[in-house]
Amino acid sequence: MLGESIHILSQILQILLLVYLGSTSLYIFIFSLAGIFPYKPKRPADFIKRRIAILIPCYKEDEVIFDVAREALNQVYPKTHYDVIVIADKFEPKTLDRLKELPIRLFSANFKISTKTRALNFALNHLNESQYDVAIVLDADNIMEPYFVAKLNEAFSHGYIAVQGHRTAKNINTHFAILDAVSEEINNNIFRKGHRAMGFSSALIGSAMAFDFPYFKKMMMDVEVVGGFDKEIELRLLSEKQIIEYLPNAIVYDEKVQNVKVFSQQRRRWLSAQFHYFGKHFIPAVKELFRNNNFDYFNKAYQYLQLPRILLLGLLSIITSLSWIINPFWFSVAWSSALFLTTFAILIAVPLKYYNFNTLKALISLPSGFLFMMFSLINIRGANKKFIHTKHTYNAFQIKKK
Repeated sequence: MLGESIHILSQILQILLLVYLGSTSLYIFIFSLAGIFPYKPKRPADFIKRRIAILIPCYKEDEVIFDVAREALNQVYPKTHYDVIVIADKFEPKTLDRLKELPIRLFSANFKISTKTRALNFALNHLNESQYDVAIVLDADNIMEPYFVAKLNEAFSHGYIAVQGHRTAKNINTHFAILDAVSEEINNNIFRKGHRAMGFSSALIGSAMAFDFPYFKKMMMDVEVVGGFDKEIELRLLSEKQIIEYLPNAIVYDEKVQNVKVFSQQRRRWLSAQFHYFGKHFIPAVKELFRNNNFDYFNKAYQYLQLPRILLLGLLSIITSLSWIINPFWFSVAWSSALFLTTFAILIAVPLKYYNFNTLKALISLPSGFLFMMFSLINIRGANKKFIHTKHTYNAFQIKKK
């Protein structure tokens, strides 16, 4: 009798796990499939040249910031209509002296507790709302393609409050850099291009994004977070039914992590922020769904319930293998279907340029990535409450020109 009760309980738990992981598989499959279809942003509604503030918050980025700032000045856009604004936290005096040689606006800071939101607010407090129409946020390692600002300017002609550009890899020099680059493009296909193709808002990514300047300045006054800065902004926008546009052809190059230690630290911080914001926003999002038909907000809160793809793929592979040994046939088929949907969704979301021998070799590192992600999940508590700096060293001019 006891054995039968345990068996029934184990079956129920397995069904619940199957529903959870299977629904995630179906979700990413649907949006990945949508992402392979063309998504073309609207033509410009006007030809106004908006005044742009390019905000680059940085923390101890002495090695890369000079090249990044200099490159940011090379936009095909009227020089009188955009400013490069560097917020330099804890920089060496010699780096600050070099930056002062460039025609940029420089804010030097030395925060006791350093965060991206604190750096942005420090600059915004010194900028007048009447000075700019649009704020672009970059990371300290980001390099914009020459027409990036012009393309964002066109998008804001349609009255959007927020626009996300296409962030892509600057470097693919190690196995983990390749895996990180591929992961970024999968996210672009599913959570940005695929979502816009189906009428949902694009996900924000923390950089290569732009906002209506007065709106952004006012909103940031109430934002003070250590981790998950982009998620905080995204959820606030969606709760107000603001649409986040995505520009697949507006490119920003971003440095990818080059070793497993940085990969693990970064994912741990992301996981912690993800679950934090799920707990904070899921119930309000459900209420908004029924009260105001706010599908965008609910969709985003539901995303935060899902496991990252590398964990999803790893767990499904393990469970499916075991299922064919110990489970009834229909359970095994169900798990195999979930694994197939996940695998297929990932494969069609990967750009063709990554189907090469180097990517194949990089897959050798995937199992260790899975193990470190599992370790990150176990040690997730408090990761978004402590500032963890990802140091950048990849020179701006090492981008492979196409």
